[in-house]
Amino acid sequence: MNYEAVKPEEIEKRSFAVISEELSEAGIILDKRYAPVILRCIHASADFEYAASLSFSENAVEVMQQLIREGAEIVTDTRMAMAGINAKRLLAYGGKVHCFMAEEDVAKEARARGVTRAAVSMERAAALENKLIFAIGNAPTALIRLHELMEEGQYTPAFVIGVPVGFVNVVWAKELFLGGPVPYIINCGRKGGSSIAAAICNAVLYGMS
Repeated sequence: MNYEAVKPEEIEKRSFAVISEELSEAGIILDKRYAPVILRCIHASADFEYAASLSFSENAVEVMQQLIREGAEIVTDTRMAMAGINAKRLLAYGGKVHCFMAEEDVAKEARARGVTRAAVSMERAAALENKLIFAIGNAPTALIRLHELMEEGQYTPAFVIGVPVGFVNVVWAKELFLGGPVPYIINCGRKGGSSIAAAICNAVLYGMS
């Protein structure tokens, strides 16, 4: 295969064209409501399984977009996801992105309590005043703690993007939110990651006018 010179501004466009073509060849027809999210996840990972594994609560994209229009903010569980989200577009609606994982007092409290930094980070986020969209791409314990806070009657997130990647508690943590009262976009199974969490946020943001 020979090297093909492609202008930077054309790379993404060409990539999406390739993805759409391969989905069509495989006989896969995406739900138009969720196609932009699914396509961007495939683009971020080169993994076509996202066409089948992503699960959406009713009107998930529209619900998340309305939250953003109302000034909702996004909380991530990694700096990587935070960096990958288009903060400028979010700011246009009055929102911003938070990540508490790297804060020293979060790490100190987590060590003292024998819990993960992700769990403590979710507690810190729950103290914020604005409505929050949680974009979890790495730590299943973040989803677990969020669900515990709901069960304890202490806090209910406005929206959950649950796409942690891994092998320990990952599938179970995601399933806690499937079919539940909180609007969600969940990737069933082991796959996910910070890049997928950011891709979902960006797909939703780019679809807003």
